Amino acid sequence: MSRNNQARRVSVFDTTLRDGEQAPGNAMSPDQKLELALAIESLGVDVIETGFPSSSKSDFEATKLIAESVTTARIATLNRAVREDVRLAVEAGGRENHHVQIMATGSETHLRYKRGISQAEAQAEVIDTIRYGKSLGAQHITLGIEDASRGSDALLRPLIEASLEAGADCVALADTTGCLLPEEFGAQVGRVRSWTGPDITLGVHCHEDLGLSLANALAGVRAGADEVQATVAGIGERAGNTPLEELLAVLTYKGEELGVFTTADTKGLYEVYGLLCRTIGLQPVRNKAIFGVNAFATQAGIHQAGMLRDPITYEYVQPADFGRERAILVGRHSGRTVLRHLLEELKTEADDVFVDEVYETYVENRTNGECISLDELRVILAGERATEAVA
Repeated sequence: MSRNNQARRVSVFDTTLRDGEQAPGNAMSPDQKLELALAIESLGVDVIETGFPSSSKSDFEATKLIAESVTTARIATLNRAVREDVRLAVEAGGRENHHVQIMATGSETHLRYKRGISQAEAQAEVIDTIRYGKSLGAQHITLGIEDASRGSDALLRPLIEASLEAGADCVALADTTGCLLPEEFGAQVGRVRSWTGPDITLGVHCHEDLGLSLANALAGVRAGADEVQATVAGIGERAGNTPLEELLAVLTYKGEELGVFTTADTKGLYEVYGLLCRTIGLQPVRNKAIFGVNAFATQAGIHQAGMLRDPITYEYVQPADFGRERAILVGRHSGRTVLRHLLEELKTEADDVFVDEVYETYVENRTNGECISLDELRVILAGERATEAVA
């Protein structure tokens, strides 16, 4: 992708193994997490979040395995603002190339209903834990602010400024409930960027509850965020997170317009998705960008007529860029153009009567949404021509 001297590099933070695993049905063993981590690393992502080491022996072991095995990506862990959490995280993930994320309470709603503590108490526990992490030699400490999107500036600003002073070098804002519009989230990110200055990494973690996780993440990037947390196929709590594949697609195809770029590669994404599906039993869906069964498939005659001349007529995103293949399928909505195209490939002439007969038999009367591939139809046509010749 071409980029100008003013373009900013966006860091890609993958949280498939942590937030992705938290959703019901997505549990993974340490060995499965390691296999997925290495596959995700091969895409060139910057950070891989391994899990929540203090939450279970499994997450502790997974963090240790991944930390010992990755060679290009850094790792991250999620921890409560509790010293023991941080001690275990450092024990499992080491001090270098490890982003120790300390989760802070970021909204008055959570202070009142979840924590039952005051703003001062919440801030004090975070500052103490950051200082403790620094005393253990942790190189990178992230202030991860849960429910930041519902927090007031009066809560967030002192928390952020005190955390940076205590030694945090990254701030991650979470739209935990997916409640903001892009312009709202972008405005918040812009305010936070003005508090942190340009040298602190500012990340965003967006949820899909209103279907706006990617839009919000991009709004955050426009407003000054330089890291986006995402998951393969958007898996995660409730409706999920920013989908990694969609994020990389936009950064690849629209990075110049956004003034940003990524060094992560898209070509191995579908292979990683396949591994994820096999690992957690995830069922592919039809109408999903990039990974959908029909993302690069068409059966509509009006589309096929154009695509048979040049795929650019209906393909803006190129399937090969994501390890996918184009599929032209024949179903009830297909037209005669695809029949004539295949007959030309077979180097056989056919009059309109023959085309109409084949169309009625194999296209028009297909039911239940059933489709066949061009290869299957090619064999059928060859058989029909052979039968006609014998007759």
